[in-house]
Amino acid sequence: MNIGKTLFAQLMDFLPWSTFTRIVARYGGDARVRTLCCAEQYRAMAFAQLTYRESLRDIEVCLSAQASKLYHMGFREPVRRSTLADANETRDWRIYAEFAHRLIAQARKLYANESLGLELSNTVYALDSTTIDLCLSLFPWAHFRSTKAAVKMHTLLDLRGNIPSFIHISDGKLHDVHALDLLLPEPGAIYVMDRGYVDFARLYILHQAGAFFVTRAKSNLDAHRVYSAPTDREAGIIADQTIVLDGYATSKDYPVHLRRVRFKDPESGKTLVFLSNQFALPAASICALYKCRWQVELFFKWIKQHLRIKQFYGTSDNAVKTQIWIAVSVYVLIAIVKKRLALEASLYTLLQIFSVTIFEKMPMPQALSETRTTFKENAIGSQLNLFSF
Repeated sequence: MNIGKTLFAQLMDFLPWSTFTRIVARYGGDARVRTLCCAEQYRAMAFAQLTYRESLRDIEVCLSAQASKLYHMGFREPVRRSTLADANETRDWRIYAEFAHRLIAQARKLYANESLGLELSNTVYALDSTTIDLCLSLFPWAHFRSTKAAVKMHTLLDLRGNIPSFIHISDGKLHDVHALDLLLPEPGAIYVMDRGYVDFARLYILHQAGAFFVTRAKSNLDAHRVYSAPTDREAGIIADQTIVLDGYATSKDYPVHLRRVRFKDPESGKTLVFLSNQFALPAASICALYKCRWQVELFFKWIKQHLRIKQFYGTSDNAVKTQIWIAVSVYVLIAIVKKRLALEASLYTLLQIFSVTIFEKMPMPQALSETRTTFKENAIGSQLNLFSF
């Protein structure tokens, strides 16, 4: 039924364009725009993400090479690099941020029943940030160090499906712990963080909101033991204790009991100390939850390798945020397509297929299904002999 549509057009059909139109109208994105409306800007930038384009000129040349197909891809006229550059500089990045959040809401519903590998009904989030290095002379607004510029991408990852539920883009100087001020705590949810987020006043706000956290203790933790629970040393659980903070400031910031679990990793031999306000779960589950935090590191590694968020098409704050948010929305869109079409292939495989077949006209399920070429055992034997006598 989609024989006449390119794969790119079929992929774009999965997007809620009516919602996008309302968001654009709210921010006045298409006001006094004659060429390359916001929808076309999004398509061009999404095309760049899917096909790994290096620059604005690269985008222009590749789309111009397929001029006969542009109209059916959603472009009313050829895309010029100067027009696309102006759009990235001037169109409000919040249009694409809000649109990405709508896609995230869809994806989280689709992946709500994904298994964590743990018998938990709670929503589990991993909070972390990644730094994207920039050139100080080109990005002077992205303050980081005296000779270096960077932006930070603070991300709250829903570990059911590895869908980012919250993203905040800041300059490189913003400390990770301030990301906790931007979160709206979800009662019953579990937030897994590294020790860079240990701020007891902020953790107590999570506790008062009915949320749980799992993090690592700092080496200078000032506390005393109130109670010790039985442990399983064969499983690596050295201690499972209820503690109270003793520091003058920290005892006021977090005036209630905490749980401290000391775990010795049998593989590396390292001893790790975890802090949590979750007392109902077994100590082994607390350790396993923190191990799941590694998923957010893999997420950062994945998007840096397979999406365009390290090399930017513009140098302004608005252009950088626009590109990052469109990259995130493309990642989420591929995750939505994978779930809705019940595809077995990984997101990496789907992106690779799209990158080389984006202009093909074939049904999407046929293009994205994993096919394996098989050769008959007698294929070689059935060939004609080149030198027959």
